[in-house]
Amino acid sequence: MSAATHALRDNLTMLRRNLLHARRYPSLTLNLLLTPVILLLLFVYVFGDVMSAGMNGGTADRADYIAYVVPGILFMTIGGIAIGTAVSVAMDMTEGIMARFRTMAISRTSVLIGHVAGSVIQSLMALAVVLGVGLAIGFRPDASPLEWLVAAVLLALFSTALIWLAVGMGLASPNAEGASNAAQPLMILPLLGSAFVPVDAMPGWFRWFAEYQPFSPAIETLRGLLMGSGIGTKNAVLTVAWCLGLTLLGYWWSKAQFNREPRS
Repeated sequence: MSAATHALRDNLTMLRRNLLHARRYPSLTLNLLLTPVILLLLFVYVFGDVMSAGMNGGTADRADYIAYVVPGILFMTIGGIAIGTAVSVAMDMTEGIMARFRTMAISRTSVLIGHVAGSVIQSLMALAVVLGVGLAIGFRPDASPLEWLVAAVLLALFSTALIWLAVGMGLASPNAEGASNAAQPLMILPLLGSAFVPVDAMPGWFRWFAEYQPFSPAIETLRGLLMGSGIGTKNAVLTVAWCLGLTLLGYWWSKAQFNREPRS
């Protein structure tokens, strides 16, 4: 059996392990999934009329705000799943499972790839649930089949990028609580971007950060794809750059942390 075949087998084994772990302990994923659903309902039904009043010169209504806010909530969902990944990896580290994997005759990267692949699958499933809730409360996208496909690829790429980063956070954290705290910005950053309000409505001193941080261009790209408003070259380029950059950073950091000597 070739080295590539061995590596593929190890990757699939670790993927299966992480999916089984998620199925046996669904409470963490459920808690992280409920947060974006609650936020979606809160911003639509409690704040929707007020928030929409400041859009499109005051001519927008709640339906317009639903169309605006759902893409942002989808990216918050990815951030929530990434936090769960960081916690899961940290638990593996503190319980000694990672140390056991280091001594086994398996591909070292398969342990990390198993976590990433399993979390990406969970992320896509969670996104489908949140999108279903959005459709149920009035979200009406205007996307062609090709635009839906590109949107799905975008969400998968962004999930992969954030989850690789979360794996590094989990490996570098001393315990699960530390991993959760370290990964909290992945849920907070959408709030500091264009998830709930347009960047143009923000103070000038803060607008530059909000416009160029990882979430805003990705949210605007998804919004353009789903609502047929166009994505813009700048947003597309920034989104691809952030996805590639965060994936490479997360992979390098995770691999470096995993190859370190076990903690005493």
